[in-house]
Amino acid sequence: MCLTAYTAPMAEMLDPHCDLLLVGDSVGMVIHGLPNTVGVTMEMMIMHGQAVMRGAKQAMVVVDMPFGSYEGSSEVAFNNAARLLKETGAAAVKVEAGPQVAKTIAYMVERGIPVMGHVGLRPQAVNIDGKFRAKGRTAEEREQVLAEARAADKAGAFAIVVEGVDEALVPEISAAVSAPTIGIGASAACDGQILVTDDMLGIFDWTPKFVRRYANLKAEIDKAAAGYAADVRARRFPAAAETYSLSKARQARVAQGDKRG
Repeated sequence: MCLTAYTAPMAEMLDPHCDLLLVGDSVGMVIHGLPNTVGVTMEMMIMHGQAVMRGAKQAMVVVDMPFGSYEGSSEVAFNNAARLLKETGAAAVKVEAGPQVAKTIAYMVERGIPVMGHVGLRPQAVNIDGKFRAKGRTAEEREQVLAEARAADKAGAFAIVVEGVDEALVPEISAAVSAPTIGIGASAACDGQILVTDDMLGIFDWTPKFVRRYANLKAEIDKAAAGYAADVRARRFPAAAETYSLSKARQARVAQGDKRG
């Protein structure tokens, strides 16, 4: 069972329940308010990776390699992956396994970098696809997703995230690869599942079709903030219970001018 994490407190809360915590480049949209993941940087991934590692005690932590950090060459990809692992202490990196990425996965794995692949809907390809949309609905797309999954598996990826694909294709993908498959919008036929934690907790008004909300924290936060604002404006907060005060003996000494208290 897998979830995303971007901060130490959230990692600490999720850690007892998860086999794997993913520091996803979704952090750009979830935490930083970016329109997509393309603008995420290495520095952002390192900062959030470090935070998650402070909160995780038993779950495996994987950090996404951001757009532009691995596509140029295998050597550049290795150097950036090594930096991510060194500076965060995480166990592995994840890359979106497009057509040319398999050789880069193999290059990194051969040099000691554990790599997780990602096929199907690839958020970093949004500028090519035009929008986030499910894959595998045409014969051509099905063959492409299958080919990318097979290539990532052959290259040595230890697991493969399968995102946003036609549910009928998922059993074929799982059967075609030896690595475990982790689904997100890819049916229960995968070996495991992952969700963006903030979606699952109901932080946003809108969530993707494939998300099941297990809480409605947006409403709870709104209620708490409204209650706090009302109490402050009515001078009900802070009350005696939230206020520091001197003991009666110390009050007497201060009244007598004893500055030592």
